[in-house]
Amino acid sequence: MKKIFLQISLFAMCLTVHAQKKLQKDIADIESKVIEWRHYFHQNPELSNREFKTAEKIAEHLSSLGIKVETGVAKTGVIGILEGKKKGKVIALRADIDALPVTERNDLPFKSTMKSEYLGKETGVMHACGHDTHIAILMGVAEVLSKNRDFAGTVKFIFQPAEEGAPPGEEGGAQLMVKEGVLDNPKVDAVVGLHIGSYLDAGTIAYKPGGTMAASQRFEVHVKGKQTHGSAPWGGVDPIMVSAKIIDGLQTIISREMELTKEAAVITVGIINAGVRNNIIPESAEMVGTIRSLDYDMQKKLNRRMEEMVPAIAKAYNAEATITIEKGYPITFNDLSLTDQLLPSLKAAAGDDNVNLIHATTGAEDFSFFAQKVPGFYFFLGGKSPETAENEYFPHHTPDFMIDDRGMILGVKAFTQIVFDYLGN
Repeated sequence: MKKIFLQISLFAMCLTVHAQKKLQKDIADIESKVIEWRHYFHQNPELSNREFKTAEKIAEHLSSLGIKVETGVAKTGVIGILEGKKKGKVIALRADIDALPVTERNDLPFKSTMKSEYLGKETGVMHACGHDTHIAILMGVAEVLSKNRDFAGTVKFIFQPAEEGAPPGEEGGAQLMVKEGVLDNPKVDAVVGLHIGSYLDAGTIAYKPGGTMAASQRFEVHVKGKQTHGSAPWGGVDPIMVSAKIIDGLQTIISREMELTKEAAVITVGIINAGVRNNIIPESAEMVGTIRSLDYDMQKKLNRRMEEMVPAIAKAYNAEATITIEKGYPITFNDLSLTDQLLPSLKAAAGDDNVNLIHATTGAEDFSFFAQKVPGFYFFLGGKSPETAENEYFPHHTPDFMIDDRGMILGVKAFTQIVFDYLGN
């Protein structure tokens, strides 16, 4: 791993030499705590809107630092308010805190063995997307800044639940936080978030101005056929076969109707349910999937063509089908001016050679709801071990997902640098 130094920003140059050294020492000293917190959260993951113990530990830590704390925000969210020594702007730093219904397959000493229920099925629970690192990093930033308050303004720490989506029938996540006024009292001028990546080398940062992560929509398709014996399909209408035709048709929207040189777009069917026995053609089938888009005009066309195509394909095979498409998450958009302003902070924290411009990703983030209301900046933090080959990392949302603890301290450095630079301008 390349050695990383916290370089001194223009604003930090206004600090005394003693204050500069103290800040850097406090950041170095916090690393062991950040790793310890991350291991705790990894061993004790909780699903969306159920992050009760997670929120309790976060609140206890913030309170111990003398930070003003609000709990129960958007069900299980925690907010911390830290004022600098002078009045000034307000910057919000956000970390998501929920885990996923994934059974961990790693052999870590802090492996998750938690069990829960998700959509009526028993499942393991795992921080398979790195939110445990996000919590630990922001807790570390809170402690460092509480000991170094020589900035003009206020830092609002947002520990957000349910980024992965609230359970069916519930509200949650960033959208509910915004609805409940998290960007007010005090009014936030800018919001910054990060996401660790198992695919990026630890010690590096990646970013993109403008649209950086896709809009995400959930859709459901219900196909109605006619049940019959599996040996005599001509006696009924096969909804499974019709579902296959619909899936095939939906992919032609992407491959033949979307201008993919403009922006990427994806339609994926992730769930298909039908039938109870091998020799019975069932009455109905259900499909659930996701739509990803990085351009709102393309999104409108995708939605319209899916709504036209699904019932038309079903009718061609003597079946009926309906489709519902949720509004979903907006595009995660990095404010262009704010990106330009904070890019030097990332380079000061990581070094010029370790900050890389990337293409947009079709992953999605409900950080987008914050960035719709105030200027936002979202960047990616490396979490891949330098000993891991380029093609041997495990993707997010998988049982083998792995993050190198050594990648987290740069997240603390970057957030801290951003706070001093932004509030110093």
